[in-house]
Amino acid sequence: MLAPLTTANRRLGDGPGHSISVALIGGGIGGLAAALSLLRAGIDVHVYEQASSLRDIGAGIQISPNASRILRRIGLADASVVHGVTPLALRQRRWEDGRTLQSTPLGAAVERACGSPYYQAHRADLLHALAHRLPAERLHLGHRLAHIADDGDRVVAHFENGRKAATQALVGADGIHSTVRSLVFGGESARFTGCVAYRGLVAAEELAVLELPLESQLWMGPGKHFVHYFVRDAALLNFVAIVERNSWTRESWTEQAPHSEVLQAFEGWHPQVRSILGAAEEIFLWGLFEHTPMRRWSIGRVTLLGDACHAMLPFLAQGAAQAIEDGAALAECLTNAGRRDVSGCLRAYEALRLPRTSRVQAASRDNMSRFHLPEGPMQRERDVQIRNAATDWFLHAMDWVYGHDAGVLD
Repeated sequence: MLAPLTTANRRLGDGPGHSISVALIGGGIGGLAAALSLLRAGIDVHVYEQASSLRDIGAGIQISPNASRILRRIGLADASVVHGVTPLALRQRRWEDGRTLQSTPLGAAVERACGSPYYQAHRADLLHALAHRLPAERLHLGHRLAHIADDGDRVVAHFENGRKAATQALVGADGIHSTVRSLVFGGESARFTGCVAYRGLVAAEELAVLELPLESQLWMGPGKHFVHYFVRDAALLNFVAIVERNSWTRESWTEQAPHSEVLQAFEGWHPQVRSILGAAEEIFLWGLFEHTPMRRWSIGRVTLLGDACHAMLPFLAQGAAQAIEDGAALAECLTNAGRRDVSGCLRAYEALRLPRTSRVQAASRDNMSRFHLPEGPMQRERDVQIRNAATDWFLHAMDWVYGHDAGVLD
């Protein structure tokens, strides 16, 4: 059983940073991972989540080495803790005939190269493992933020239920539609990216006839792409089908889509893709949104983390990973500087993280163009480049992402 993080089993140290108090708004993956990094550093952190219970969408998440090394430090020692699956390879394929353009070894090859594993999991499994690790008294459900007051010496969070929390720092980890961001920074709303995502899960036994290998597969086609991989001890196959669209007017983030709609969108695609889509009991649809990189995300004793400040497209599988990195870097900044200048610590955290997350955002957006090229000269050139790349091309290309350790300050 996964033991909660307590005084007895976390790093304490003796620096002045260990008396800092932090209110963390948002109990998603980024918020809970940040809380565990902060607690491990000896910081007095409490998480305030607006929902009455923790829940996450029924979708997969890719845990790359830059995230898994941090999860190991905060107590999620290996993939088995979250019923994770270690893919043996990343296979890139053509949309129509299924031809393999590149197969890059993952599994042990990634861990040898990066010193930490690459695995895939159900988002809810990761969320609940993080929550179990956090002492129960530090997680406060049913706390919807109403307003914030920063008097210079402390910041006070006021909640709609009438309660309040006074701390030395407040961190908004409350997602792409962040209340903290809106209250403190104002500015733009999240922007529709021109893509929608169809997501679903299929019982592996329903797809046994396909004899799918233990791989992450990426299918590229004109104006869309399709990704699938196993989660939950390989009992489920997670898929996401991305389609370009001019607008998004629906209110729901996770409304169901009829099978006919998604099958029509992938008309003419390889039978394997259509078989997976056809086998799903439910398919959910939502628009993909992002924020343009902020010029700053820390003011006084308030800062942001994860999607609240750098929401990005999922085409590099780095949204949650970058939020996990944020929490580790924030903990190190606060620990090293102590309580003498909390505002300065938050500015240092921002200066450390903003350039990297902006670069990841840009790379994620670039992948949309690369994945979705129409048939023609540019597509043929892309395919040749992929086919001619060395088998370890992917690891070399991703070293700046996967090899990074956000818990070690430069």
